[in-house]
Amino acid sequence: MSLYQRQQLQQQQQQKQQQPLVDPYPLSPHYASSSRQTRVALFSRIGLVVLLSLMVVLGVLFPWMGMPGLFSGNKDEALAKWRDYTLAEAAAFVAKNGTIIVCAVSQPYLPFLSNWLISITRQNHNEKVLVVAEDYATLYKVNEKWPGHAVLIPPAPDAQTAHKFGSQGFFNFTSRRPRHLLHILELGYNVMYNDVDMVWLADPFPYMEGNHDVYFTDDMAAVKPLNHPHSLPPPGKKGRTYICSCMIFLRPTTGAKKVMKKWIEEMQNQPWSKARKSNDQPAFNWALNKTASEKSEKAKIHVAHVRDYPN
Repeated sequence: MSLYQRQQLQQQQQQKQQQPLVDPYPLSPHYASSSRQTRVALFSRIGLVVLLSLMVVLGVLFPWMGMPGLFSGNKDEALAKWRDYTLAEAAAFVAKNGTIIVCAVSQPYLPFLSNWLISITRQNHNEKVLVVAEDYATLYKVNEKWPGHAVLIPPAPDAQTAHKFGSQGFFNFTSRRPRHLLHILELGYNVMYNDVDMVWLADPFPYMEGNHDVYFTDDMAAVKPLNHPHSLPPPGKKGRTYICSCMIFLRPTTGAKKVMKKWIEEMQNQPWSKARKSNDQPAFNWALNKTASEKSEKAKIHVAHVRDYPN
């Protein structure tokens, strides 16, 4: 090879080394343009808004995906567990320091329940409350808003309406109360029972002084001195006292259980009829009078005038 040819060959090799590398798999002009547009669209203002919206939606819904009944549309499935909720389970759940505050309510009286609960909440005793629901509507409604604080004790009464005092419906409704209270006493808890047509103006528990079995109020209109006795007052014209059963505090003692059993017995002996139109109050007073007069193992009773109790 001549010197001239050798110089030409070296120049050609140098030119090849200086040429840029060529992509053996070049993108088509259309694909490359689309790719650039996609990247630009994703990080554009609209793309960022869409991405942010998706993140918000997932952030809100994802934690609730496992909640039963939320997307099923069947509310009964989420609440059906309360049908099998027992009084023993409910009492253990709400009891604080061995004490439970109890009321019995049916659906027509839910507004009264709301007012009563507000007053108890102001005294910081709401966590002790157990609502004995007298129909399934009340059971579900209370546990939907306040899980675990309502229980239905079978058998459930018939469909509830707002019964008038003295009616058979009212008798059937109130006649279940001593059974509920006795059951709670047998579980070993102190129990404060309230009607829901009252409110607390102050904490009543400091008034439960001494070590008595049963505490309740005498709501007769007569004004009593501050040092009035706390024993049962003398019977009235009908041979019994007129003690109100709207607020009762019971300790899980033999004496308290005896009063509840006697109350149940008296109601069985005085069933409702169109002629008599019985209610639970006379039976309660007969039970108090008879158990307090027994010579052996009589109940220790503490009676307060209605003004002594802040309700």
